Amino acid sequence: MLIAPNEVQQVSNAMMNMLHDEEIEIVNSFHDAVLAKDIDKIDELFKVLQFDIEDHFTTEEDMMEESKFYAAQIHKAEHDTMRGKVKDIQADWDKNKDPAAVQEFLEGEFKKWIVLHVARWDAETAMHIGDNM
Repeated sequence: MLIAPNEVQQVSNAMMNMLHDEEIEIVNSFHDAVLAKDIDKIDELFKVLQFDIEDHFTTEEDMMEESKFYAAQIHKAEHDTMRGKVKDIQADWDKNKDPAAVQEFLEGEFKKWIVLHVARWDAETAMHIGDNM
């Protein structure tokens, strides 16, 4: 397990918490496949991960736009940076099929990013949005 559920803080919006819980579950399954060096499973779960990240980020961005969150562009810029990094690591995977490179990204960058991003941007966004959307 890469990310224990209690490592990512809960925020004051149920939808955002649900998105985070789903992503943690997918990332943990993906990480397990990477550790097992299961090439076929990694191929399959990379697609699932990409879809989930896009759904997660787009949902939050729509919520920010609807609620007119003052820092929506900054928050979205963080999403865009991570979108790009995941796209790049997947392109590298498609070319080299190197589980070690994916593992390094997940353990060295993605985990830290999601924990800090939720604590900083999602927590603040959730306070702005509230839990009534």
